Amino acid sequence: MSIHNHYKTYMKELIVREIEKIKEERGGNIGTLALYAVLGIRFASLGFNWLISRWYLRKATSLGKIVFTQGKPKVINRGTLKIGNVTRVWSSVNQTRLSVGKGAILEIGSDCRINGPTISANNKVIIGNHCRIAPHVIIMDDDFHDVSNRQAGGKGGEIIIKDHAWVATRAMVLKGVTIGRRAVVASGAVVTKDVPDYAVVAGVPAKILRYLTPPPEDEALEILATASSASTAQPSSL
Repeated sequence: MSIHNHYKTYMKELIVREIEKIKEERGGNIGTLALYAVLGIRFASLGFNWLISRWYLRKATSLGKIVFTQGKPKVINRGTLKIGNVTRVWSSVNQTRLSVGKGAILEIGSDCRINGPTISANNKVIIGNHCRIAPHVIIMDDDFHDVSNRQAGGKGGEIIIKDHAWVATRAMVLKGVTIGRRAVVASGAVVTKDVPDYAVVAGVPAKILRYLTPPPEDEALEILATASSASTAQPSSL
């Protein structure tokens, strides 16, 4: 689904969800005019939140059309910070902290839920679409200090978190790591090595516990990708 279509779907689902919520709150006993009056008030409040969110995230290099915050995040951007469409940056449990060093890149995809982590990019951190990053998670692509010489800079390496991944509360993701599609990092895990697609990891350091079954849509994408690769392959000339 394209981001544009996802945006339209999100808005339709939001309206339906709010109508059902209003009906439930009023025990189903509400007239059409009153229903749409309450809905209008709620969307006016949503619009105000949208404006506040854009102010809180004003230091971002680029921002999706619909990005909401809950609570005020801490944002330091000396490089490139991109946040995709229909992404929520929550600071309800813990304040979200986004720090981008000079010349570094932090990209957060669309339809993500960023709820109270600390994300520090001194090189490059890429978070895909539909990802969930829980409270007190720490994502750092740089050691900052050398182990032997504390006055010297540490090692760094880009971090990639692929689509639909979930990093649970108090997990740590360290430099040079790739977390696979739909992978799950359990609470308190410390990720020092790559996590394969669909893997569930836990522990210090994080180790694979099991693999999740890919959903049908992922299997369809894999079939299409394989077919596309086969069709573009050309036999070598003699």
